[in-house]
Amino acid sequence: MSYGVPAETPASQVPVCPRHPDRVSYIRCQRCGRPACPECQHAAPVGIQCVDCFSESRRQSPAYRTPYGGKVSGGKPVVTITLMVICAAFFAIQFFYPPFTYELWYAPLYTGSEPWRMLSSAFLHSPSGLLHIAFNLYALWFLGQGLEPQLGRLRFALLYLVSALGGSVGVLILSPVNQPVVGASGAIFGLFGALLVVLLQRRASVRSVLILLAANFALGFFVPNIAWQAHLGGLLTGVACAAVLVYAPKSKNRSLVQFAGLAGIVVFLCTMTAVLAAARGLV
Repeated sequence: MSYGVPAETPASQVPVCPRHPDRVSYIRCQRCGRPACPECQHAAPVGIQCVDCFSESRRQSPAYRTPYGGKVSGGKPVVTITLMVICAAFFAIQFFYPPFTYELWYAPLYTGSEPWRMLSSAFLHSPSGLLHIAFNLYALWFLGQGLEPQLGRLRFALLYLVSALGGSVGVLILSPVNQPVVGASGAIFGLFGALLVVLLQRRASVRSVLILLAANFALGFFVPNIAWQAHLGGLLTGVACAAVLVYAPKSKNRSLVQFAGLAGIVVFLCTMTAVLAAARGLV
């Protein structure tokens, strides 16, 4: 007894899937006409397409971009959530294994020997209380869900990381060599600076952002154990990065200009770090 094939159909004429010759299929691709088994069928705007035609149509479809040149990605702000998860995971490790904090925090005296601490410290928080990480995670979520869709995931991730580096450079310039710092605040202030640039470019009101920035920046002078130096460095770096991303000319070379501009900022920060470290006798 034969199943799935009409008795009057010759075996040589039975339609089989090109990718799976052992599978009979009477469903054909609307584009090329070849049979496609259920595993190889993809829903297209009109009918069903096989794997090859579906992939080809996706390659030929226009790439949609955000207002500032990033790739449009639907759904949740993945980069923002990932950064929050990393910070929360690091905090849990700090809580259960306190020496982890000492291994990753940053102080200017580590600049020459362990410069990677300038970035790793941005994922740590004070393990002695929840207020520090709670505020930063809330601010990251608040800013990220607005900025990430506008800039695109890659540009937003670079903005965060370069701002974190800028915050550490601010600590290097303005803090004692033995003062350790932890926290995502430098990067968070970089996001605030980016939001300010975006609003200015759109000619929107910036009053609420300025008030929020001023209030948070002032806390560094009145509340102990807050590194206002990292806030200032992150803010200035975020403004510079956002200016590159937002005001890059809208042309086919816009991405090249943006990434070259961000690379230039990183080179400037690294050069300043090397010069300051040498001047302060840290290398």
